[in-house]
Amino acid sequence: VRVVESGGGVVQAGGSLRLSCAASGYIFRINAMGWYRQAPGKQRELVAITGDDNTNYADSVMGRFTISRDVAKDTVYLQMNSLKAEDTAVYYCYAAVLRIRNEVPFDYWGQGTQVTVSS
Repeated sequence: VRVVESGGGVVQAGGSLRLSCAASGYIFRINAMGWYRQAPGKQRELVAITGDDNTNYADSVMGRFTISRDVAKDTVYLQMNSLKAEDTAVYYCYAAVLRIRNEVPFDYWGQGTQVTVSS
């Protein structure tokens, strides 16, 4: 299973970016997909995640970021608006994947995409 992100870049504060992530390979079902980020010197933190029944956001991005998922395409998106300098980080895509029926889901991560917000 591969998880590949795209869409990072450099943007001015107040601007917008849209991240995309696609999972591919031997996939029976994806339970959840989401985004985490890691800023220099800090731990990786949850940004947003969406599953079958619910969607959760970090308090710091609530109202500014929107996660959406295309289940048929095994793809997840993160629309980031009103970006702030503190949103600067490497953003990682996450997928909880079942490769066969009744398997315990495995965690898969993308390679990360850099988002830099200039103030």
